[in-house]
Amino acid sequence: MQETRQAARQRRHRRRLMVGTTTGLVVAGLLVCLAIVMQPDRKGDAARAAATAVANAQESGLPSSPAGKKSVTPSPSAESASPKAKKAKSKKPKASASPSATPSPASPQKVPGTSSLAGRIRGKVTYPGVATVYKAGVGDGACSYGPSSDMMIAAMNTTDYETSKACGAHILVRAANGATVTVRITNECPLPCAPGQLDLSEQAFAKLAPVSTGRIAITWSLVSPSSAGTISIRYKIGSSPYWCGIQAIGHRNPIARLEVSTGGGWRQLTRTDYNYFLSPNGSGCGKAIRLTDIYGEQLTINGVALRPDVVQSTGVQFARH
Repeated sequence: MQETRQAARQRRHRRRLMVGTTTGLVVAGLLVCLAIVMQPDRKGDAARAAATAVANAQESGLPSSPAGKKSVTPSPSAESASPKAKKAKSKKPKASASPSATPSPASPQKVPGTSSLAGRIRGKVTYPGVATVYKAGVGDGACSYGPSSDMMIAAMNTTDYETSKACGAHILVRAANGATVTVRITNECPLPCAPGQLDLSEQAFAKLAPVSTGRIAITWSLVSPSSAGTISIRYKIGSSPYWCGIQAIGHRNPIARLEVSTGGGWRQLTRTDYNYFLSPNGSGCGKAIRLTDIYGEQLTINGVALRPDVVQSTGVQFARH
């Protein structure tokens, strides 16, 4: 009886072992099957994820990165902004490219106006002063013009004479009584002649007041006469190709500059107090001469021979002002 019970327990134990083993095998088999079933799905998901990433990259216009390398998304930086900065800089012209720095063809030279060419005596200005009288003789004086055919002449005070710049100027003189006379400056009145003072020839003074008066208050101004003939040129005695003095005679307006042609350009000559322009080394002697009046007008004179102390007509004259 006891043996029968023991045999029955052993059979039940074997059956539990078999059931457990079978159950374990079934579970293991199920797990293996599940693993086999699930593996392809993960690969498919990975493939789909990769395909999706490629598609997204193509749609966004960004290059896809090789496997194993991290893709860097471009971001705004100094480099992407630099073209704008360069463009903005390019709008600012460089000094070398600016129109003002670009060489241009030579243009006619502009001669400065009255303000820079005129000396103390200027056009359209009325000066106060006094008139005195002197015996002018034949009319010669510091301006070196020689005898005058017209005795309506005067000597300018030293200050306004201004190293012969007043020579040849035509001056309208008005007295307090309303009388007027136009004179040409041919001489210098030294000190004590004061600025504004004119020393008139007896003939000119008599147009304003009796010569016996000797001194009267006046006003005077520069004029540009309607009848002035033409300008003449005279070379000083002793002039040669190695040294010369040049003088202009009969000009309507005061002379501001006298220049001579030197082949390489124009050379301005120095003015003397006796109204000649000197070329101490002979430069330009006997060549073309250019005159400039105080209003800036220029006259070029050709064909004047180097003949000392000979008055040579030029046929030209400055315009009226």
